[in-house]
Amino acid sequence: MTKTALITGATSGIGEATAYEFAKHGIRLVLCGRRLERLNTIKKALERLTHVHILNFDVRDRTETLKAIESLPKEFKTIDILINNAGNAHGLDPIQSGSIDDWDAMMDINVKGLLYVSKAVIPQMTERQSGHIINIGSSAGKEVYPKGNVYCASKHAVLAITEGMRIDLNPFGIKVGAINPGLVETEFSLVRFKGDAVADTVYKGYKALQAEDVAEIIYFTISRPPHVNIADLLVFCTAQASSTLVKKEL
Repeated sequence: MTKTALITGATSGIGEATAYEFAKHGIRLVLCGRRLERLNTIKKALERLTHVHILNFDVRDRTETLKAIESLPKEFKTIDILINNAGNAHGLDPIQSGSIDDWDAMMDINVKGLLYVSKAVIPQMTERQSGHIINIGSSAGKEVYPKGNVYCASKHAVLAITEGMRIDLNPFGIKVGAINPGLVETEFSLVRFKGDAVADTVYKGYKALQAEDVAEIIYFTISRPPHVNIADLLVFCTAQASSTLVKKEL
């Protein structure tokens, strides 16, 4: 039976790469994102491989999120796999000079957005007593680093929510896990550094993880036998040993 996956943050980076990876394996896709033009472009590219439906909404908006997922047509309504990928990092300021707007954006997207989408999807999984939820965390959810304060807090929250979900959904046979990447070369740094030129240097001098690397791991995770659940996975590029230690070539 063909499975259907809902992916948030599907217009770039890990979300987009996961959509391509899943499409290669014939998984039907519900792709969610804020950039409608990007969603349409990806839909057009992947429709030759699988059935694709797009939802254009912002996970920060609770009403919009619930309404969008409720609007799914019958053939896409049964969500077997939920990839909570939408997330962001804003700024790299110490706590005393951090922007409240940045804090709100990170908590609203990384934590509350994940909860809103999950709230919209989980009831059908509990009713069927099947499903697989993967929350995209970060190595920042494993350790706190200088100027990481609120971003690290949001990703620690993702891991706590993941563990809570796994416990609460255990009686229903629903798999829940977190994939926690370290440095991945995506648009992520452009957002974090707010377009500053320093963003161009973040991945210089070493080979960072690519979005496709993480997408392959996500597919591996969802393709395990029914009795196997990868609960928590931390992945670095070879050059990275921790959040603050990266071997760079001069």
